[in-house]
Amino acid sequence: MTAVKPPRDRAPTWPGYEALLDRAATTGQDPCGAELERLRAFGELAAADGTTLRGLVVRHLSRARAAWPAGTAEGDRVLVAVQLAVEALCEGYERAQQLAVRQQESARREFIDDLLYGRGDPVRLAERAERFGLRLSHEHAVAAAEGPTPYTEGDSVSRRVERAVTGRFGERRILLTTKGGRMVCIAPGDQRQVLAYFAKQAHAATGGGRAAVGRPHPGAGGVVHSYEEALQALDLAGRLGLEDPVLHAADLLVYPVLARDRRAMAELVRTTLGPLLKARGGPEPYLETLTAYFDAGCVTTQAARRLSLSVRALTYRLQRIHQLTGSDPTDPRHRYPLQTAVIGARILGWPGRKVWTKT
Repeated sequence: MTAVKPPRDRAPTWPGYEALLDRAATTGQDPCGAELERLRAFGELAAADGTTLRGLVVRHLSRARAAWPAGTAEGDRVLVAVQLAVEALCEGYERAQQLAVRQQESARREFIDDLLYGRGDPVRLAERAERFGLRLSHEHAVAAAEGPTPYTEGDSVSRRVERAVTGRFGERRILLTTKGGRMVCIAPGDQRQVLAYFAKQAHAATGGGRAAVGRPHPGAGGVVHSYEEALQALDLAGRLGLEDPVLHAADLLVYPVLARDRRAMAELVRTTLGPLLKARGGPEPYLETLTAYFDAGCVTTQAARRLSLSVRALTYRLQRIHQLTGSDPTDPRHRYPLQTAVIGARILGWPGRKVWTKT
């Protein structure tokens, strides 16, 4: 079946429309299935050609009025035919619009995947980015937000956050999407207030979700780098038990540095904290004690309050750590290696995961 392409005037009419109306008036025959499908195809082509739906409908109604028979009975037959024809035209028009939306969504998703994963030719990627308001020659930063459940494109939470951000800053030069169950916002590096507001809205919308903001970097590769920093910050927050609702990669640079040489870190954890494995009840209570003590600035009363312990009980645990490991948490000379080992244990998942050493 070959569809007739509509002319490029503002209100095209399907070429077989008048014959259809004449037949309905003289015989009472409704449009057949093949005619309705040709009308749908014509509606699709009209949409692709830039004709408005209003113009398409008005044009066909005006042609129906010109062909309207004088007799009442014939008029009723034509009216039925007009209704079926206009419905078919509108179905075809809507079908074309839905296809265009799907194609646009597909192109947008493909671009986002290429951008966040650093795939494809950088020059071509920069050209495609212009369509979405991003100028990759400038610096960009990425924020990622996660919550109790994964987010998907178009869900209620994502739409609420997007409306809040675009309502305040507009859509230009800002790209909001979802990836890997997280909400993602890409913004120019000199507009940090956009990412801060996005993180605030994401936290509020999820009732306790967490967001992380990567550092600004130039170029298409800079978007990938900033996105990876944001994801790494979220991962560190989970491993280290950080409670901040909004994390900034720039504030957490020490942790990737510490974890970069995992073999050396594993050796430090094993050597410094390994003796705690011999403690009755395992090393976890002592790791928890050290974490609270260091997080409290080595203030015993504050650390005891965080652990819901008496100061005496906390002091006993610190003494026991000294006895088992040979390192005194209250001694400034021992404090830094101990604290670094505790951080390393949390990053490596020790003692729940096996920590290997150099052979």
